[in-house]
Amino acid sequence: METLEQILSKSVTNFLSERYGLSDLKLEFQATPKDFEGDITLVLFPFLKLTRQNPSILGSEIGAFLKDHSPQVLKYNVVSGFLNMFVSDRHYLNFLDGFLGFKDYGHTPPNDDSPTIMVEFSSPNTNKPLHLGHVRNNLLGHSISKILEANGNHVIKTQIINDRGIHICKSMLAWQYFGEGETPESSGLKGDQLVGKYYVLFETIYREQIADMVSRGKSQEEAEKSAPFLSEAQQMLRKWENNDPEVRNLWKLMNQWVYDGFESTYKILGVDFDSYYYESQTYLLGKSIIEDGLRKGVFYTKEDGSVWVDLNDDGLDEKLLLRSDGTAVYMTQDIGTANQRIVDYPQVKGMVYTVGNEQDYHFKVLFLVLKKLGYSWADSLFHLSYGMVDLPSGKMKSREGTVVDADDLIEQMKNTAGRIAAENGKIEGLEEHERVILFQKIGLGALKYFILKVDPKKRILFDPEASVDFNGNTGPFIQYTYARIQSLIQKVKGELELHLDLSLVDKEKEILKHLSTYPALVKTAGEQYSPALIANYLYELVKMFNSFYQNVSVFGSRDQKLKSLRLLLCKAVAKNIESASGLLGIDLPDRM
Repeated sequence: METLEQILSKSVTNFLSERYGLSDLKLEFQATPKDFEGDITLVLFPFLKLTRQNPSILGSEIGAFLKDHSPQVLKYNVVSGFLNMFVSDRHYLNFLDGFLGFKDYGHTPPNDDSPTIMVEFSSPNTNKPLHLGHVRNNLLGHSISKILEANGNHVIKTQIINDRGIHICKSMLAWQYFGEGETPESSGLKGDQLVGKYYVLFETIYREQIADMVSRGKSQEEAEKSAPFLSEAQQMLRKWENNDPEVRNLWKLMNQWVYDGFESTYKILGVDFDSYYYESQTYLLGKSIIEDGLRKGVFYTKEDGSVWVDLNDDGLDEKLLLRSDGTAVYMTQDIGTANQRIVDYPQVKGMVYTVGNEQDYHFKVLFLVLKKLGYSWADSLFHLSYGMVDLPSGKMKSREGTVVDADDLIEQMKNTAGRIAAENGKIEGLEEHERVILFQKIGLGALKYFILKVDPKKRILFDPEASVDFNGNTGPFIQYTYARIQSLIQKVKGELELHLDLSLVDKEKEILKHLSTYPALVKTAGEQYSPALIANYLYELVKMFNSFYQNVSVFGSRDQKLKSLRLLLCKAVAKNIESASGLLGIDLPDRM
């Protein structure tokens, strides 16, 4: 289905070709600013030098041509370098007819020739449950995956799980000492929460040991390095690296508890993955690549035998790639993992890394090193950098057990949704099981929208109470509007027929103009990796509809043609709310 911009572009291109001999032009259309008269505006400045015309003459020439040759354009005006055009009601009615008949308006389905993009997100540690920061990461990564699919890409959703290192040994050691065989089944705790409990316990005991050693004359630094509990954890790590059977078996057992716990949370959030990578399997992958780069002169060796890359000419600095003892660093691992993903999925043409902005420099280095190694796909790597999530009380601290657990947060959101829904009279006539489902949809919708409406680069101050509001820029407001439309549509008896000879009132036209911008919006959201653009579009649509509903009679008109038009317009709005909400991962209730 062609957009208005596409239709007008053909006509303007034909005119400029015939009149001025111009070709391969990129036309820029935009919505006419509210301070000016018109519906759509063509920016004239790019053609002024090429045509050697002043804007008034060129704009009038193009406007006259469109008025004579394009039935979409009724009249026009020229303001400076802008051609403002008035679009016919007939065009918008034709658009509505096409929109209703189009399965996924604004989405480009992938085909056999479509590129494949891998999106990495979540990537947690196996020593603790998912927390609020992980929630933002997961919601961003999953939404971007959907948006990229809507732009005609094949998408592979992946994560790398940090399942090795001193952090998991801390949980393991505390469990060995104090667990008394406790399991998720015996405790009634999710596996990730159980393991996280012992990580916090380790840190508590570790801090107590430090305090005791300091009280007996040790320095703070010395105590932190030599506390007995930490020394035992380090010894356990060395046993793990040497494949000690007992340590390895305990590691596998406790990690599986965590994986099962993660999957439970992912399911509730509506998040899923196509592939998994584990640091325990990838941390050595990059060594051979580094050695190959050394042979090619991309890297260099220092006197102590360590391997580095010099990025000073690229505006960065020197970066360690292999320690003097030959062991890998995180950068080594990430180089190897990136390459392994291409080996595993040779069809992948680009990767998106959903990682917080504290790793901005790391990814600048990683992408640059991969380019220097000559990987053609390195030009298609993107770091989806996002800001941290703060609480009214300040930053989260996992070692002190002050994080906002993702599962606790989800439960809180459901409870808050239930309370506020009851206060607003949204649950009358609902059975208990219907209320449970509704509260989860509202709570999760509020959470997802609150997080995704903010530009990824910005920090978020998360306020659960404010997010569950049935008015304003919130998920429940959008869900309620959708449910209201569904209740209207359910009252319709028989088929609705759209008549193309009707005149539109301003509020009807406003909605149709907004709907027509959806394809361009989806494209821009994909280019900018920003679900916030989708959320903002959705909020504007919902505001327009509610204004329309309050000011224009839907069922009250005696004119059956008008009644059908307005009900079909309601259906179109609901359809678009469903499409845009789907890109944000938000479920919509039919009744509220």
